[in-house]
Amino acid sequence: MSSIPVRRASSSEGDSQPTSDERKRKRMISNRESAKRSRMRKQQHLDDLINQAAQLKTQNSQIDVQINLATQQYVKVESENAILRAQLSELTERLQSMNSVLRFIEEASGMAMDIPELPDPLLKPLQLPCAAQPIMANADMLQF
Repeated sequence: MSSIPVRRASSSEGDSQPTSDERKRKRMISNRESAKRSRMRKQQHLDDLINQAAQLKTQNSQIDVQINLATQQYVKVESENAILRAQLSELTERLQSMNSVLRFIEEASGMAMDIPELPDPLLKPLQLPCAAQPIMANADMLQF
């Protein structure tokens, strides 16, 4: 008879043990699923950041192209302006020379002549009639 009560005691302990083991197993499964979801969220976040970085690199490349085009246009316009300034200077000198000849003829002949005066912008070719716009530059322009 003594073996039966022991069986019951061990049987009652056995009943409580699977319940505890079952809880541990369920908790372990829950923790694994939670960890899996966490890893998936982390991976999704990483993928999003990688995509965002790729988009930003693409935008950077497009902006670099736009900057290079604008720089090329600026250099072209600046070159054309230099040519126009040289032409303006040459024409101003010619006009001043012609006016000198006319003044000489006027003095020598005593005849009044209509000698046009040079407009101010022609006398000061480096001064623009309107305010100059600021020029933006980037680091690439300064590379040697």
